[in-house]
Amino acid sequence: MGVLETVDGPADLKKLSDQQLTDLAAEIRDVLVETVSRTGGHLGPNLGMVEITLAMHRVFDSPRDRLLFDVGHQAYVHKLVTGRAPTFDTLRQQGGLSGYPNQDESEHDIIENSHASTALSYADGLAKAYRLRKEDRHVVALIGDGGLTGGMAWEALNNIAAGEDLKLVIIVNDNGRSYSDTVGGLATHLTSLRTNPRYEKVLDLIKKNLGRTPYVGPPMYEVLHGIKKGLKDMLAPQGMFEDLGLKYVGPVAGHDREAMEDALRSAKAFGGPVIVHAVTKKGYGYAAAEQDEEDNFHQVRPANKPRGWTDVFSDELVKIGHRRDDVVAVTAAMLHPTGLAQFAEEFPDRTFDVGIAEQHAVTSAAGLAIGGLHPVVAIYATFLNRAFDQVLLDVALHKCGVTFVLDRAGVTGDDGPSHNGMWDMSLLQLVPGLRLAAPRDGKRVQELLNEAIDVDDAPTVLRYAKGEVGPDIEAIERVGDLDILKRSGDDVLLVGIGSMAATAMDVAQRLEAHGFGVTVVDPRWIKPVDPQLVEMAAKYKLVVTVEDNGRAGGCGTMIAQALRDAGIQTPIRDFGIPQQFLQHAKRPAVLQEIGLTGQELAREITELISEHHDDALNEPDRAGDRPGSA
Repeated sequence: MGVLETVDGPADLKKLSDQQLTDLAAEIRDVLVETVSRTGGHLGPNLGMVEITLAMHRVFDSPRDRLLFDVGHQAYVHKLVTGRAPTFDTLRQQGGLSGYPNQDESEHDIIENSHASTALSYADGLAKAYRLRKEDRHVVALIGDGGLTGGMAWEALNNIAAGEDLKLVIIVNDNGRSYSDTVGGLATHLTSLRTNPRYEKVLDLIKKNLGRTPYVGPPMYEVLHGIKKGLKDMLAPQGMFEDLGLKYVGPVAGHDREAMEDALRSAKAFGGPVIVHAVTKKGYGYAAAEQDEEDNFHQVRPANKPRGWTDVFSDELVKIGHRRDDVVAVTAAMLHPTGLAQFAEEFPDRTFDVGIAEQHAVTSAAGLAIGGLHPVVAIYATFLNRAFDQVLLDVALHKCGVTFVLDRAGVTGDDGPSHNGMWDMSLLQLVPGLRLAAPRDGKRVQELLNEAIDVDDAPTVLRYAKGEVGPDIEAIERVGDLDILKRSGDDVLLVGIGSMAATAMDVAQRLEAHGFGVTVVDPRWIKPVDPQLVEMAAKYKLVVTVEDNGRAGGCGTMIAQALRDAGIQTPIRDFGIPQQFLQHAKRPAVLQEIGLTGQELAREITELISEHHDDALNEPDRAGDRPGSA
């Protein structure tokens, strides 16, 4: 029996000997490599978290003491030692364990965050709540050095520092990387902390030698001790934290469990906010991950990966870069995941990775545009939510020519509710002057990216799905900016948005088999609504929209509004993602569950046609008065 099999919860860790803990750390790394290699997920960050997690649970008493992870992809080891080892092989599988902390899984999971730089704000609020309620509980927030590049983390630190009696410990997991190398002034500062001699060694040497001199020695040492802060700043410049009023401990070797426990016990006993600076190596203990130069196996990359949407964008942006020297690229710590690495290799001086700071990325891009360049900001669709105000008031208000490329739009699946890109099209509909495109295939990614970058007086957005890009779907004709993909009659006008155009073609084939005439349209540019689409809608018995965005405020809603404004009374039905948080599963399984498949859509549309046909027969005077559903 392995040591891990004896651990049902954190209390069991406190009973283990040093040798058992060493064996347990090795077992955990073996389980991580074996499981994540099969299920996918975040391997490198968790290999580097083993000793820190064991130390956290041995020093503090979860769940009474609250352990928060920023971001939650560092919590796999935490899951293993909080009773979930027997089901860990279900990680990221439908019905299995989430890839992030999940309140439904365990009382030890407090927050389900997977967007960085948030845990310190949660921790600030929790610690204040326990102080007010006079509850003797500690709050421990673990944040990566990449998470500290986000502005929200520093807003939290500023407030935490004012709470002198807050029982709050912050562990900075400093591995020099977020997804790739951590960038910015903070990263440089932490590097200096890692590499400079520890000031305590100098103080100890002085104390040892002065202690041998009677009468003069001890007073002289006290004087020197009084200038301790100046010596600290000279030899290990952690003044950045101490100037905020935060007690600083470290740097500590993060893979030395005993050293971590000693540091955390000291922090726990202090009685106020303390930062413990732990130095770790991403992928530690697994040679293949340690030697991976791209991102230390941040996520396990499948072998023989098929060509995806991101690959098409990456190749096309490089071509554009060679043609136009005013095009620059901006990302928020996502150089490789968003496909900008190739552009960065070709044009390093024209690529800006700002760290995990989406708000800054967007407003910096506005500055680049005002300065005469055309920035392409590539981020995940879910992370655009964090910078909506900047898109609205810093870019659109100033009519800046900035192109946003939103990767992982729609249903992404495995990473769970926080990573589905289901809000972007609803949010962006609110932005005056913004133009929004959703390509249906790889060829349209190339086509629409070029069209977007040609716009220099307004923000443009290109959004596409995660994973493999399917075969190109060629249009049979173009009307205005609309692509007509299929035309077989005037019963149903079927509008397929972006990657759902392929699903719309499947639906059309099924409807035709039942004798209905269908026209399938891809709007290409979905904001603003093309007047040609409104004009076409008047000629059909039913308009149906299909999108992989939330229904509330989505494309279907905007098309329905455009029809109402034009006095078009053709009934309209919008299909999209229900306004709920979707649990993790493969994309096809999620689409099946929410009814966005060809078979389910065809069934519902057939029923709608029948209903409208019966209404027309029974109440002919009201046939044209049915409002569009939105």
